[in-house]
Amino acid sequence: MARTDSLQGSLDLMVLKILQRRGPLHGYGITTHIEEMSQEVLRVEEGSLYPGLHRMEEAGWIKARWSITDNKRRARIYEITSQGRKQLEREESRWNAVNAAVLRVLKLA
Repeated sequence: MARTDSLQGSLDLMVLKILQRRGPLHGYGITTHIEEMSQEVLRVEEGSLYPGLHRMEEAGWIKARWSITDNKRRARIYEITSQGRKQLEREESRWNAVNAAVLRVLKLA
């Protein structure tokens, strides 16, 4: 049961974390990692991923370059920057605070 609405507000966090852990990847590689690591619960549509990558690139959190894949196709390869690492820390902190708050509400409800 893949849910795209589950990604609201967490796409930047997941993309930055994957790029930090896995190194440079193309967009398809990023979506594949999200799907595999979430055991197919989360799915990122191209219409969400690529505008998000572009926004993160403009913010200086990631950088992109064109490369030729193993399949001899041109692809943009994305890599986290030092600014992106700082943003990742902020995003993780925010996510942990929100997650803890939701858990408190669920326990008290």
